[in-house]
Amino acid sequence: DTVTYELKQGNKVVYVGTTNDPERREQQHREDGKKFGHMNVTSRRMTEDGAKKKETDRLATYRKNQGRNPKYNKDSDG
Repeated sequence: DTVTYELKQGNKVVYVGTTNDPERREQQHREDGKKFGHMNVTSRRMTEDGAKKKETDRLATYRKNQGRNPKYNKDSDG
């Protein structure tokens, strides 16, 4: 079971990703030095493939609106 999530700094999305363990993943991001205020889980639990598709779609929407990926996303599929 996997979920999609966003890391946010205030109202700004700085990362979009997927994980099967949100608490662990949030801690990993903090240890990696990413600067963010909170993590929002943005989906229900689903298959890993379903979550990856949702992540890819969310990044495409973000790029359409902002002209680029969120600050910490390096490529188009998360």
